[in-house]
Amino acid sequence: MADTQAAPQGTVPDNANEHCPGPESEGAGRAAGCEGCPNQEICSTQAAGPDPDLPIVAERLANVRHKLLVLSGKGGVGKSTFTGQLAFALASDSDREVGVVDIDICGPSLPRIMGCEREEVHRSANGWSPVFVQDNLGVMSIAFMLPDEESAVIWRGPKKNGMIKQFLKDVDWGTDGHLDYLLFDTPPGTSDEHLSVVQLLRASGITGAVIVTTPQEVALQDVRKEIDFCRKARVPIIGVVENMSGFVCPGCHGESRIFYPTTGGARALCAELDVPLLGSIPLDPRIGRACDFGSSFVDTCADSPAAQAYVQIIDKIKQLVEHT
Repeated sequence: MADTQAAPQGTVPDNANEHCPGPESEGAGRAAGCEGCPNQEICSTQAAGPDPDLPIVAERLANVRHKLLVLSGKGGVGKSTFTGQLAFALASDSDREVGVVDIDICGPSLPRIMGCEREEVHRSANGWSPVFVQDNLGVMSIAFMLPDEESAVIWRGPKKNGMIKQFLKDVDWGTDGHLDYLLFDTPPGTSDEHLSVVQLLRASGITGAVIVTTPQEVALQDVRKEIDFCRKARVPIIGVVENMSGFVCPGCHGESRIFYPTTGGARALCAELDVPLLGSIPLDPRIGRACDFGSSFVDTCADSPAAQAYVQIIDKIKQLVEHT
């Protein structure tokens, strides 16, 4: 799957006013069409014109082969869980170098999911050093910089955007910056963090986005917005993952519907919007346990139908990314 670069007009946020001049235009946040826009403060406080740090980000990420965004319009659908398990699975190949950036600034959960929540980031002449879960798997998150796990991050958009920029331009991934995969775990919605990461990655290219949902319409209606965001921002959509698609009993393997797909679930959504469905992952209580203890669910519960679903979906992602 070829990387893409979004055109300036393609970066207009989904919730922007109808006559948005574009967040990188000279009149961003100040034009008449910006009045009342929820993004007005963000746009008006950032520098007009191209960001001078874009070449620095591009140089830092020049040796990253694939950059994947894990998105979902709705919170609580298992996006961070999927990101963590995807990272563990990709890094199970010792020849593959994998990095994960947690850009959920106000709700960082990846350090817990990946078993490194009490670690710290160290600074060197080459920049910030990520926390390495294993030799070929590094993680960067604001959680490593907080005084304790209960400290809230109470920041407005510009400060969050500045932190994301630092993650991209100041983190030294080692091995001459070579990574096979760099994953970005994002917060819910289509706002500050999403717009920032798309703009900052434009020069170096985004391989694509994996969108996570659950079967019920209350989640799907926000996933439709996320798909619309990707299309407006010209981010290729690798596919949709339906999480929590049913409960499979670990004993008898009988399946029950917990979140009923009243409008047809992810399959109907993908058919409607012409987006690939990567697969469905059933509920398994051991997934939550693996996340709490920072372990790979696929490795510890390989016989689970949910683990087998993870493997099939991740194999699809690798095939789409590496062979097309």
